[in-house]
Amino acid sequence: MAYEVEPPKYVRLAQTLQRRIEDGTYAPGTRVPSENQLVQAFGMSRPTVVRALELLKRDGWLESRQGYGTIVRGRPEVVEHKDRRGREALERDESQDAGRLIEVGHVAVPARVASALGLPRGTDVLVRRFLVEEGGEAVELVSSYFPAGLAEGTELGSDKPLSGSTRDLLEARKKIRFDHVIERVSARLPEEREAELLGLPDGVPVLSVLVIACDASGRSLQVSDVLLPADQHELEDTYRLS
Repeated sequence: MAYEVEPPKYVRLAQTLQRRIEDGTYAPGTRVPSENQLVQAFGMSRPTVVRALELLKRDGWLESRQGYGTIVRGRPEVVEHKDRRGREALERDESQDAGRLIEVGHVAVPARVASALGLPRGTDVLVRRFLVEEGGEAVELVSSYFPAGLAEGTELGSDKPLSGSTRDLLEARKKIRFDHVIERVSARLPEEREAELLGLPDGVPVLSVLVIACDASGRSLQVSDVLLPADQHELEDTYRLS
């Protein structure tokens, strides 16, 4: 069984508000609900709401305008440059990258992936699982999930390493366009098979980077769960103080 470390309430609220900006619920140039409205809507304390709004202002999603309230700025430009891990997952060429294809097949979508794909739990999806290796040692386990209908009629179901990226394949075969990537990071204990593939001793957690690739409308096209040994990686973010 896998356990995730749940982020603080204000971070979870900020993530929810960010998703609403991304899906157009809160359009650029409009006001977000007031602090009182957010307190009532989410059942959280005012300090929690204030911290969530300040986090979104710091990262460029919102701004305060005197006499008008808190305004949606839209997608910050910096977000487009922070998705390196996601870009790697989308642009990996399995036939060229160091590592090996572990699994290809149809599975019941995991709960957190179902939410990211906008699918009911238990829905059939296609998974491609690739173990990234450096110097003969496993460094990442990447499980990429695709809606079954989207994968149908493509080479995604092949048990051979793909030549070219999944992004290029889908854009060419399905006439769709990837627009942006959302990354959600959490920490948890690995499942037995995951620990075995990554060569982890008992009790060593993993960082899970859930990479959600969307089209311009916000529809999820591919979700990749990138697992990294937590004792070998750290994630760093740099931002400007206002």
